[in-house]
Amino acid sequence: MKKTITTAILAMAGFSAFAQLNVPSSEVQVKSAVLAAPSDKRAEATVYGYNANGEFVLLRKGTNEMVCLADDPNQKGFSTSCYHQDLEPFMTRGRELRKAGKSAQEIFDSREQEVKSGKLVMPKQPSTLFVYGAPDENFNQATGEVKEGYLRYVVYIPYATSESTGLPLKPDAPAMPWIMHPGTHGAHIMINPPKDKAAQ
Repeated sequence: MKKTITTAILAMAGFSAFAQLNVPSSEVQVKSAVLAAPSDKRAEATVYGYNANGEFVLLRKGTNEMVCLADDPNQKGFSTSCYHQDLEPFMTRGRELRKAGKSAQEIFDSREQEVKSGKLVMPKQPSTLFVYGAPDENFNQATGEVKEGYLRYVVYIPYATSESTGLPLKPDAPAMPWIMHPGTHGAHIMINPPKDKAAQ
C-alpha cells in the first residue's frame, strides 16, 4: 500500500513538473532569442529553442554566420545567447556534457582535453558570443518582448594570454575588457557593461 501511494505521489509530481513547463510559441522564441544578436544579424540568424515537450530543437534555419539559442523554460530567469557559427562544435559539446550531468569544471576539463587531442575543433580566429538576460517578470511570453534586458559580450580567443593580448586578468573600470581562462582552449575576452539601476 505504501509503495502504491509513493508511486502515485511521484507520478503526480512528474505530471505537475510537466504541467508547469510553459514553452512560448516558436515565433516568440525566435523573436526573443535574436535580441542577443547585433541588429543587422537578427533576420538571418539560425535559431534553436524548445518544442512543446521541452526538447531542444531547430526553430529556424538561418543564412548568415550567427546561431542563437532561445530561453530555456526549465531555467529561472530569461537568458538568450547568439554566437558565431564556428563556435557551434564547442557549444554543442558543452550542451551534451551538461545533459550527461557533468559539472562546470568537468565540462571545462573535458573540452580542454578534447581540443588538445584534436577531437574538438575551436575557431582559428576570434569569435564572439552575445548573452542577453532579464528577470522572468521582464519577459512577456505572449509577445516576446523584454524590458530592461542586459547584454554582455564574450570574444573567444583560444590559448590567448594576458601577455599576448595586453588585457588584464580582471577589470579595473566599468566595461573594461579582461581575459578569462588565459592559456586554455576557453580563453576569452569578457566585456560586461555597467547595468542600469532599473535593470539590476
